[in-house]
Amino acid sequence: MFKIPFLQKNKEIPEKIFAAPAVDVKDLIAPSSIILAPDHIKLGERLVKSFFIFSYPRYLSTAWFSPIINMDTPMDIGFHIHPIDTGDVLKKLRRKVTEVQAEIMEKESKGIIRDPALETAYQDIESLRDSLMTAQEKMFKFGLYLTAYATTEKELKDVENSLRSILESRLIYIKPALYQQREGFNSCLPYGLDQLQVHTPMNTEPLSSTFPFASFDLSSSDGILYGINKHNNSLILFDRFSLENANSVIFAKSGSGKSYAIKLEVLRYLMLGVDSIILDPENEYKSLAEGVGGSFFNISLASENHINPFDLPTPREDEKPEDVLRSNIINLVGLLRIMLGGLTPEEDAVIDRALSETYAAKDITPQTDPANWQKNIPLMEDLEQVLEGMDGAEGLVKRIRKFTKGTFAQFFNQPTNISMEKPLVVFGIRDMEDELRPIAMFLVMRYIWNKVRSEMKKRILVVDEAWWIMRTEDGASFLFGMCKRARKYWLGVTTITQDVSDFMKSEYGKPIITNSSMQILLKQSSATMEIVQKTFNLTDEEKYLLLEAEVGEGIFFAGQKHVAIKVVASYIEDQIVTSNPEEILKIKQAKEELE
Repeated sequence: MFKIPFLQKNKEIPEKIFAAPAVDVKDLIAPSSIILAPDHIKLGERLVKSFFIFSYPRYLSTAWFSPIINMDTPMDIGFHIHPIDTGDVLKKLRRKVTEVQAEIMEKESKGIIRDPALETAYQDIESLRDSLMTAQEKMFKFGLYLTAYATTEKELKDVENSLRSILESRLIYIKPALYQQREGFNSCLPYGLDQLQVHTPMNTEPLSSTFPFASFDLSSSDGILYGINKHNNSLILFDRFSLENANSVIFAKSGSGKSYAIKLEVLRYLMLGVDSIILDPENEYKSLAEGVGGSFFNISLASENHINPFDLPTPREDEKPEDVLRSNIINLVGLLRIMLGGLTPEEDAVIDRALSETYAAKDITPQTDPANWQKNIPLMEDLEQVLEGMDGAEGLVKRIRKFTKGTFAQFFNQPTNISMEKPLVVFGIRDMEDELRPIAMFLVMRYIWNKVRSEMKKRILVVDEAWWIMRTEDGASFLFGMCKRARKYWLGVTTITQDVSDFMKSEYGKPIITNSSMQILLKQSSATMEIVQKTFNLTDEEKYLLLEAEVGEGIFFAGQKHVAIKVVASYIEDQIVTSNPEEILKIKQAKEELE
């Protein structure tokens, strides 16, 4: 049978029928549904309500909009500023001033008592005319719209009440955009569309007070640069010595940039003439000390740098010699308690008496002249000799002997041969054995504290990896005592640790934080985040910020204020303070090539 081709149905189906429509960005970010109501919009599961400001007072104070911007509420804000031709404005003002002046003259002719409101209006119009004529001011039509988000009607109502309360206290009034919620919502989106068209004439000066970048900042005329405020890209310029105390704490996981941030702080304070002392468990700050001409002392059993545990501070004019000597003996008992692995109450009493006799044997007593104390400071072997002559001290003599004649004698039984004359002094204890590290840190801190007490000077003390010293009760107690008393001696103590859980296990962990007016939190691990959140009363948003932070990013606390921070450095600063092994190697190779 013959078939006519053009009468047959085409069995080929076009491929475009099967082609799926492309999904673009709008499809991904669009809500699942939109329901318009007279006074709100329902976007998916969220409620949205738009408002406009329709009335302002005669004067607007600087940053009057700051409380709105800093509300802890999801909100979109739309500023729509439309310039007005100055010539048209001057014509209208000329007519207006004529009307006001005529009304004033009419009332005067009728003998009516003067109207202060009319006179004020006349003065304001004339002042504005003068400013416009001299190009000091310009006129604009200004529309300010707010779009608030909530999950329930009650929450949305609470947000509206908060907005009204804040604004009406400043004589500023808002209204919901009834039957114009879609236009209000669109006017707050970043399209530059002003669909509400609710405007207020405003000149440059009051308009500038509405400048939106008024979120919390930490900028001052004094101090140093700590970083950039991630909320508004302003600079965090701050002086820690302007706070109630100059102490700070830094909590961050390894590799988050905490040492980098501290090196920058130390370097920048050095430029302001503030000395810094660093207790460095990993010798990370050695290159910084060398770069700025400071001192680096390697503290180890084989080192030639020695610190005598029996060193005494020189009493200042406002201190009594007996108080200085008594305080030193109490701290020395704490050091010996760590060195000897603990003391019973009886041994504690014996050591206390033995120390007093050891100093007395060198003519160091409350009755002798403190100016001569430094001439004959006792050593550890002198304490051993005193203990040998005391009843019930046989066990103590055996335990202390390893520090006088044993393996540790080379370090612990030597007179001090270092000084802290340079603006930057770093004590590196990386090469000290782990079992002796808490002892070495305590010993170095006692030496530093004695020097701080002897001479009033603006200083910063950095205790890196502070969890080492916090492992012992006496070490933690001594560090807390330094933080508590540092302000009296113009000292700011910086406590750094990555092991937050160990730090907080000590009964002195929380008090050290409480006695530190400045805190910096950088990237945290999920294992310790709950402890950090509870300790610093962080919101869930701040918690996630710290979990997802990049290197050098976190939260900066100063007194009652806190902002998100990004630590930044110049090229030269980065060359000096970097801890990146790859960058350090490149710098070293570059120096060798130059030589």
